[in-house]
Amino acid sequence: MTRIKRGVTSIKRRRNVLKKTKGYRFGRSTKERKAKEAVLHAGMHAFNDRREKKGVFRGLWQVRMNAALRPLGISYSAFMGKAKKKNMDINRKVLSELALKKPDVFKRVVEYTLG
Repeated sequence: MTRIKRGVTSIKRRRNVLKKTKGYRFGRSTKERKAKEAVLHAGMHAFNDRREKKGVFRGLWQVRMNAALRPLGISYSAFMGKAKKKNMDINRKVLSELALKKPDVFKRVVEYTLG
C-alpha cells in the first residue's frame, strides 16, 4: 500500500480556522488551539444571539408603541388587551412602524380598537 502524506489537509484545516479568527486579540488569532476554541465559542454566541435578537426587537416595538399610546391616554398593555379582544391581526412590528412613521393612521387604529 502506498504512503499517504496528510500535510496538505492539516495545513488547510489550520489555515481555515485562522482565517475565521482574523481580528481577534492576542493568541486567539495566531495560535491554532486558542483559535479553534475562540471559533467554537463565537459560533455558540452567534447561534444564541440570533434567537435573543427576536426578543430584543419585540421589546423595542413595545417601547415604541407605549411611547405613542401614552399621549392618546392608554397604556401599551391595556391597548394590547383590547386589541386581542377585538381579534385584531396587526402584529407589534407593523403597529410600531405605524406609530413611528404614520401617527395619524396609528391614532385611527387605536380609536377603532377602543371604540
